[in-house]
Amino acid sequence: MPNGNGQPTPAAPSPAQATTIKPTDLRGILQYVPRFQGQIFVIAIDGSIVADENFGNLLVDIAVLRSLGIKVVLVHGIGHQLQELSALRATPITNSDGSGVTDAATLDLAIRASSRVSHLILEGLTGNSLKAVITNAVRAVPVGIIRGVDQQLTGKVDRIDKDLLTALIERQVVPLISPVAFGPDGKSLRVNSDLLAAEMAEALHATKIIYLAPSLGLEIEGDVRHEISVDALRTLMTEHPEQVAESSRSKATYAVRAIESGTPRVHIVDGRVFDGLLNEIFSNEGVGSLVYGNDYQQIRKATRRDARLLYNLTRNAVRREELIHRTQQAIEKNIDQFFLFEVDEAVVACVTLMFYADQPETAEVGSLYVLPFYHNRGIGKKMVEFACLQAKERGAKKIIALSTQSFGFFSNVCGFEESSKDILPEARLKLYDDNGRNARVLAKNIG
Repeated sequence: MPNGNGQPTPAAPSPAQATTIKPTDLRGILQYVPRFQGQIFVIAIDGSIVADENFGNLLVDIAVLRSLGIKVVLVHGIGHQLQELSALRATPITNSDGSGVTDAATLDLAIRASSRVSHLILEGLTGNSLKAVITNAVRAVPVGIIRGVDQQLTGKVDRIDKDLLTALIERQVVPLISPVAFGPDGKSLRVNSDLLAAEMAEALHATKIIYLAPSLGLEIEGDVRHEISVDALRTLMTEHPEQVAESSRSKATYAVRAIESGTPRVHIVDGRVFDGLLNEIFSNEGVGSLVYGNDYQQIRKATRRDARLLYNLTRNAVRREELIHRTQQAIEKNIDQFFLFEVDEAVVACVTLMFYADQPETAEVGSLYVLPFYHNRGIGKKMVEFACLQAKERGAKKIIALSTQSFGFFSNVCGFEESSKDILPEARLKLYDDNGRNARVLAKNIG
């Protein structure tokens, strides 16, 4: 139901939804705030999401992000509205999402649809006490002829006025980017909004793109993939694009492009879900799909030749009782558990990831060590995050860590919570009791 301002009235959460909303726990949110403050997030809103009853809630969520010091740029689509206008006016369109041919009649309807959607978003942002402007910051040129077909009034991004957008962001103004851009002659061109979000993120050095879509996430072979590396997705889109649901292909394509251009993370989130945006950003598990870049390219599996190096690397930590003693032979025997972090081909950190036959849904991260010279560079956190991703890919639902001196790092930086030794798999519990280190037990849900 629209309210008096012509806006959809925010839908109230159902009891089932309310019980799963983690961001309402401020303690859960606050651990992420220092990490995200001052960063730029590009949020791309599908036209169908603007028409959804949850749209009002999303605008409130965007206001929450701004209140926490996160800089936001909004890009919106118009495919849904363009199709509605086409039906209402009995005017055929050549393409609805800006990825194909745009004739003059389609462009005319696109301009009208874009104006309406931009106005609705401005109304909603104003209602949430946010300053926002529609800009002409995107310069486009015609796509031209592709495979012998003239794309007519379909455009591609030629230039983005970064100075204008940066000035607006620094003045606490939310830039609103329409999928109708302007050519060198001032004439309008239709641009695909997924592409536009990727270009915007590259130009502004954004740390995230969040696609708010009418789907649960990135659907591959009928299932939603909650995490996938850009390398795996690129290979999939090149060799088996049919395995990616048609509704996800555009966002998958531009997620790869964005990450290759320097954006570290791309999220695909169901914009119809109450609190979905906040849960994706402010919880470990998220609710949508994450495409991640090359943050872990410096991490590799250890080989038998690394056993002596690992033994020497960790000796000082063993002396300080930070790590449990392992002989070089023991390290070599369990070398498949080790991952190494390299800087200029020199190993500067290590971590282990272990699984237990009697409790296959539990994994353990251990033997985390970073050379002192490389402290305070985020390497330890990156190693733990990598181990968590590896564990999840192998079916683990929970990851545990045992620590005598680094429990603050695991709880404050990596999101682990202290638990009792009763959660340990039977084989691990015996080792725990035998070694007498009385380490603290921490755990984190990753499933």
